This record gives sequence, C-alpha cells and structure tokens, in this order.
Amino acid sequence: METKIFAFAGKGGVGKTSLSAAAVRILSERYPEKKILAVDADPAVGLLTAFGVEPALTLDHVRLMIAESIDKGDTSEAAALLSEARFHLLDCITEVGNISFLAIGRPEAAGCYCKVNAYLKQVLEMISGNYDFVVIDGEAGIEQINRRVMENITFLVLVSDGSMKGIRVISTINDVSKKLVSCKRTGVVFNRVTEEFIAPADMGLPEILAVIEDDQAQRENDMRGETVFSLPEDSPLYVGTEKALFLLLGVENDAAV
Repeated sequence: METKIFAFAGKGGVGKTSLSAAAVRILSERYPEKKILAVDADPAVGLLTAFGVEPALTLDHVRLMIAESIDKGDTSEAAALLSEARFHLLDCITEVGNISFLAIGRPEAAGCYCKVNAYLKQVLEMISGNYDFVVIDGEAGIEQINRRVMENITFLVLVSDGSMKGIRVISTINDVSKKLVSCKRTGVVFNRVTEEFIAPADMGLPEILAVIEDDQAQRENDMRGETVFSLPEDSPLYVGTEKALFLLLGVENDAAV
C-alpha cells in the first residue's frame, strides 16, 4: 500500500494537536495491521504528550550533536553522523503497539546550520515509506510550509476555530501550500465552534471536512491528564476527526484501505 501522509496545520490554540492525536488513535484502532508513524513536528511536543509518550531522543538532539561537531571543527565526526542518519533516526523512534512516535524537539535559536536543517527536512522522505500511515502535527503557523518541511504529503488538513484570525491563517497556508507543497487533497476542519457557526464563503477555502463543536469530554480528558485513548468514541472530537479522515481516504468508516 502506498504511504498516506496526513499533515495538520493551522494557528496555535485551535486544537490541531488534539485532532492529530485523535487521527492517530482512529487509524491505529481501525487498521491494527497497519504501521503508523506519528510525527510531532511542533517544538512543544504536544502530540506525544497526548499519548503519554516521553521520547528518549528527539531529532533536535541529533541536530545538536552534528552542530556541536561543526562548531568544534570536527568535520569528520559531523560527516560520520550525517552518513549514519538512519541509525540515529531509529534511536529517536518510540514504538507502542502499531504506532511509532517521532518528535522533532525544541530547536535552539543560536547559529545557522542550513545543511543540517536541510537534512532534517528530508527525514520524512527517508523513513515515511516504512509506514502505511503518517500523521504530522505541524508547528503552529506557516513556517514549516514556507520551509517545505511538509513538501510531499497526501492530505493537508487545515484546522481553525471560528475566529477570523484562525480562518485567515489557514487561508494563507492554503494559498502558500499550492505553490510549495505536493498534496493530493486539502480540506478544512473547523474545531471548537458553536452550533450557530457558519463557515465564511468568501475566503477561498478548500472543502470543509468536518465542523466540530466545543468538546467538553476532551477538555475534561486534558484536565485529568489522561491520554487520547480515554476519549469516548461518541465525543465530538472523535466523531469529527473520524469523519474528516474517511472523507479524505474516500472509504466508508468500516471499509478497508
């Protein structure tokens, strides 16, 4: 089966990580025979937290090892680290059942390591083919689209709340992604909105996959510090995410992929 890559993008605070986590859970449960890679591309490491996973090593740890070697002038060690990239990536992956977790980590601001960042940008291309599904919880905003971190994906899921600021952000991401991202299908999920919410028709947005009301069950789940697996299947977040996923996949909820 061809790898299907879902990338979630949008303004911070709209519930993007919650939707990404719900997507990973749903895919894992519906297709237990499939291999799933959950990529936490947000420095806040929220996606892994939603599953109660603590990564022993992040991709930024590898980046720092390479960067420190370059700073010290030890180009041979840096070259060795680069050539053994796949080995170090394996150290960054945590496996739980049929889900593999990979965290980008919190990058350091000092220094410019363009070649190293270019290598990190290729990580998904290096390993995504080993999985049936890849779910990427992107960093808030448009930076990772601009830098083409999500350059080759199957589905781009734009997440917004009902605010005009959130809608403008996904509108911008949608426009930029048309030029910089290779994507088969793009859709919008409106999250944490009221029953009266009506999506604007004049923003040039792609298809609306789901409209999800504010989810009290999800809020209580977060307050208790429970993982996404504790979320009831009839909760608005679960139901809405499931609807969006299967619309993108073009299958019925109980059909095989």
